[in-house]
Amino acid sequence: MPKDYPRSRRIAEQIQRELSQIIRLELKDPRVGMITVTDVEVTQDYSHAKIFFTRLGNLGDAADNASILKALEHAGGFLRSELAHRMRLRIVPQLHFEYDESVERGVRLSNLIDEAVATKPNGAT
Repeated sequence: MPKDYPRSRRIAEQIQRELSQIIRLELKDPRVGMITVTDVEVTQDYSHAKIFFTRLGNLGDAADNASILKALEHAGGFLRSELAHRMRLRIVPQLHFEYDESVERGVRLSNLIDEAVATKPNGAT
């Protein structure tokens, strides 16, 4: 997101907060389960928002991630409608969901570092 658009950043942060709350409290689709909205990117004209999410718990199951993505896309109209009620925007952006792999990559790297430290000889620094 460009640094020249602080309003875009504020809107993205508010969308992130609102969507997190809507998904947690009002979305009743069991396929979604426990997810976290990790980031939101809004276009300069506010017509589209890319919503990044990750799941809590078991990471790495691509089939579950695809199921969650499909459920979120199916609920997109409801989520957008709820955003319209909660936010004072002239244009409520179209929502595009994307699985955020950064958390999963971080866990893998952390595990690799732990393994490397565990296999290091005691006298080595």
